Amino acid sequence: MNQIMAFTSSSLLLFLLCFFQSQCLYSVSSSPNKPLLLPLTHSLSLSSSSSSSFPSQSYLLKFSSLRSADRFHSSRRRRRQLPLPLAAGADYTLSLSISSTTVSLYLDTGSDLLWFPCSPFQCILCENKPLYSLPLPPPPSSHPLPCSSLLCSAAHSSLPISDLCAAALCPLDAIETSSCSPSSHPCPLLYYAYGDGSLLASLRRGHLSLISSLSLSNFTFACAHSALAEPLGVAGFGRGPLSLPSQLAKLSPFLASRFSYCLIYHSFLPHRLLRPSPLILGRSSTISFTYTPLLHIHKNPFFYSVSLLSISVGRVTIPASSQLISRGMVVDSGTTFTMLPGEMHRRLAAEFQLQMGRRGFIRATGAEERTGLGPCYEYGNGNNESQRVPAMGLHFAGNASLWLPTRNYFLGFESEGERVGCFMVISGGDEAEGEKDEGGDDSGGGPAATLGNFQQQGIEVVYDLEMGRIGFARRRCGELWDSVSRG
Repeated sequence: MNQIMAFTSSSLLLFLLCFFQSQCLYSVSSSPNKPLLLPLTHSLSLSSSSSSSFPSQSYLLKFSSLRSADRFHSSRRRRRQLPLPLAAGADYTLSLSISSTTVSLYLDTGSDLLWFPCSPFQCILCENKPLYSLPLPPPPSSHPLPCSSLLCSAAHSSLPISDLCAAALCPLDAIETSSCSPSSHPCPLLYYAYGDGSLLASLRRGHLSLISSLSLSNFTFACAHSALAEPLGVAGFGRGPLSLPSQLAKLSPFLASRFSYCLIYHSFLPHRLLRPSPLILGRSSTISFTYTPLLHIHKNPFFYSVSLLSISVGRVTIPASSQLISRGMVVDSGTTFTMLPGEMHRRLAAEFQLQMGRRGFIRATGAEERTGLGPCYEYGNGNNESQRVPAMGLHFAGNASLWLPTRNYFLGFESEGERVGCFMVISGGDEAEGEKDEGGDDSGGGPAATLGNFQQQGIEVVYDLEMGRIGFARRRCGELWDSVSRG
């Protein structure tokens, strides 16, 4: 009886706290310290099921290389923007429930906002782009974020709350007394620019469910009513206060402190994506990984950046430039291919080309022109061919080395009836004057490089937010899904 009374009293206290503070997060999870497994679906499989004419490998390779470069350059040009994931053929989607309706959003560790299209929705230059579900009206159980909210300020590049409430037309006396009405004076519309597009969105608070047994109330998200070149939404997993992990930490520090994913190999062929890639929230700290510390760059606080010290090709080690050490390489789920500064890429490609030539490979310049990748070579199907390709490893701070599987950096495919293989690491070009920091200091600009999701295939990548580090481990991702789902 005493236990029942104690439980009832605790429940009543929790209800009162939720009612008066309106900040309560609610969970019915059976085990608060059990990892949560979620499926990631590659957009290739979604596009192939919704379209009768699926593009060729060569087209997808060229398209993805151009979009990777565009995303990379936008991250270097602008200090405050939403670097959106790529279109079909590039990214992974995560299903969430917003007010009992399921939406598919791109998973993006390179941004810190969860947003989705809300009707009425206008998308400019979105012809031939995937739309996996119709835009929803703003969830009826949600409400506008007040202009006085700290998250409103965070979304608007930390502008003072008084300025935001003035933009929301709150009367001066209410601004001075911090009494602006949430319903009459919501957070001003957000304008976010990215790569080759932009969006306008309103910030709202509402109910979000990851699974039926785990839900968050008063979760802050963005409803976009107009966008340029991007009809889908994004689940931002970056380091900012608006990201899903940051808001989840209020409910379950265990789930938010460490998350990982393991991307199943696809080689731009949808039939290889018969199983989902596992996303694990609350990944165990006892699992073995090779760790490198996260950089803390105050002008790019939302990125997961790590110091790249050198790259190995075969037995030759190429030292990284100073910008790769100080500004780092972003570990990004939303960019397809790894991007390197022009000078570093030239040295890497030259050494790779030298060793490939010594091993008897013949250049395939036609494939380079068709795909935008290079160097490319005539390349057979046998295991002997792949074993002849020189090994490639990335060496990070903290004595962390990541040796990539051959198909992560040298992909074999059919191009115009010719069997070829191409080097899958791309040059980001030399940094232009306009891409430097606003003060002209190129040591404080955007990230120097990006580790793309194609190079992360077959590798479990763990984001250890509690310890401030990134970990890597070679895995069979399908088997990892099976083992975690069995518990």
